[in-house]
Parts: sequence; C-alpha cells; structure tokens
Amino acid sequence: MSIDWLSNQAAIWRAKRAVLRPVSCLDNISLDDLLGIDRQKAAVVENTQRFVSGKKANNVLLWGARGTGKSSLIKALLNQFVADGLRVIEVDKDDLGDLPEIVDEIRDLTQRFIIFCDDLSFESGEGGYKHLKSVLEGSIELPPENVLIYATSNRRHLMPEHSSDNAGTQIVNGELHHGDLVEEKLSLADRFGLWLSFYPITWDEYFSVVDYLFSARQMAAAEKEALHKDARQFALDRASHSARVAKQFWLARS
Repeated sequence: MSIDWLSNQAAIWRAKRAVLRPVSCLDNISLDDLLGIDRQKAAVVENTQRFVSGKKANNVLLWGARGTGKSSLIKALLNQFVADGLRVIEVDKDDLGDLPEIVDEIRDLTQRFIIFCDDLSFESGEGGYKHLKSVLEGSIELPPENVLIYATSNRRHLMPEHSSDNAGTQIVNGELHHGDLVEEKLSLADRFGLWLSFYPITWDEYFSVVDYLFSARQMAAAEKEALHKDARQFALDRASHSARVAKQFWLARS
C-alpha cells in the first residue's frame, strides 16, 4: 500500500505484511511540554531544523535513563516540523532487516523522513544492527539526503559491554587501540553524529513536572503540598521519579 505523504504525517512498518501503516492518531505533545531537558531539546531542534531546511544534519542517538523524555522528544519534533515537510516512520528493532527496502521506497520523495527506532539495543549474537549500520553509513551507496535515523536507547553503545571485551585492547605509542570486539560494538554508535544523554531527574524537577501537568487546577498552598506528598508516594511505590511516572500520577488523579 502506497502512502499519501501529503495527508499522512507518520507511519509504522508492519513487517509481517511488508507495508507501511499510516498513523491515524498522533500524540499532540509539544516541545514546551517537555521539562528539564532544555539542552537536549535545543540540540535536536537545531539538527532537525537543518534537516528540514535541506542542509546537512546528523543521525541522532538519544540514550540514557528510562522515562526521561527521549521518545516524547521525537513525537514533539514531528508536531513542530510537520508543516516543513517532516515525516516519521517507526521501525521496530526486530524489523531492521527491512530497513534498506523502506529507505528505497522514500528516497526520491520530497518530504524529509526520520526513521525512528525506539528502545534500540542489541544482545550478543543479534545481527540486526548490521542492516542499521549499512543505512547509516556503510554501503557502497550514499544514504539519501532526505532520510535520517533517530534512535533511543538505554545503552550508550547500543550493545552489551563486558569486561572480557577489553581483552584485546592495547596502548601503542601512547594511543589506545581497542580490540576487534570493542571496535565492532563502537562502530554502530559512532555512525550517529549527535549523541544526547538523558539522566534521571531530581525530586524538585519531578515536582515541577507534576505542577505543570496539574497547572489547569487552582490550588491553595496546602492542597499543593498534599499533591506533592501523594506524588512522592506514587513515585516511591514505583521506585522511580521520572517524568513518565509524573504523567502516570497525573492520569491516575485526573
């Protein structure tokens, strides 16, 4: 099924049917809704602005703690730049073998495409990363100018790291030379020109997110204090006080 990219803003790759399914209900999150990640927002917005303007831009790896806004940032970018021709295609990690065919389908279109890979990581023995490397930079054919890869991951290098990996590492003339196994793992992450790190937020930042989510309510100081107390307990029960947990608390109380 061919997608009308003039009327559709995003699609998800369905590998079993080998089709791109248009997304009919998009998250309306905006960049202003994402708190505590101003540095990351500024960097990825600048990169995306360059991309939709037809300038050179980097593939992006957003890595770090869970629930810190990595995936939400990609959704907000689509809403910010959709009028400039930005489109997003989400591809599951297990379907990366189809990535070259997906790129072939869109490389000659006028829109600018972000291939979005969420929660990307590879275990030892998995080979899907080789297809990703080829599309990023590693084929005889240059990557198309209208396609970038934006990936989120909890791992900086996308693959598991073990102390035994360093067995072949040497220092030669004062320079560090990694062993073959480490070089193989680093070669994937190195193809992302822009790395953005996301760290767990503080309790104060967590409460700021809670306040933002409940900002439509008029609350006295005592009511706000009680809200924070409940929000803290909600987070403690989940052993996490991330922005995602703050939203879950808001949903539970709305």
